[in-house]
Amino acid sequence: MSAEKSTLCEENHFRDFYLKHVQSANNFAYYKCGDDEAALDLVQDAFTKIWENCSKIDFSKVKTYLFTSINNLFLNNIKHQKVVLRYAKDAPNLDTNNQSPEYLFEEEEFKQRLTKAIASLSEVQREVFLLNRIDGKKYREIAELLDISQKTVEKRMSGALQLLRAQIENI
Repeated sequence: MSAEKSTLCEENHFRDFYLKHVQSANNFAYYKCGDDEAALDLVQDAFTKIWENCSKIDFSKVKTYLFTSINNLFLNNIKHQKVVLRYAKDAPNLDTNNQSPEYLFEEEEFKQRLTKAIASLSEVQREVFLLNRIDGKKYREIAELLDISQKTVEKRMSGALQLLRAQIENI
């Protein structure tokens, strides 16, 4: 087993793994974000992470690690985007002249789509979604706060995320 684990750190084994999975990884990343360049960045970051941690990753689980890494990197980008939007909202008088007009337009368009999509959720879904994603509360805390079961929270959150994904590209 340890022989398998160490093979990922050998350049030829890593290269073979890369060549075998780069296209499906790129497709997966593209389906997540809908942008060729962003997808390529996610994939390259994920492979870099695998190379840097090659001695710690079980070779039999490296494909799962790759796709999980891509998903996590994508989610981290979304979280970062939300922080940027929240910061821009909280500090509207900041000088944004250093940002390209295209970026500012896309940022505003995303903000409008997100606001509209959140508004379209049912009241119970919106409540659970905002408590979790904006206030950072765990499902257990939300369940206690709303006096409902954790399973109900999970179901509402799942429904909210499905609707949001359907309405907003790149989420």
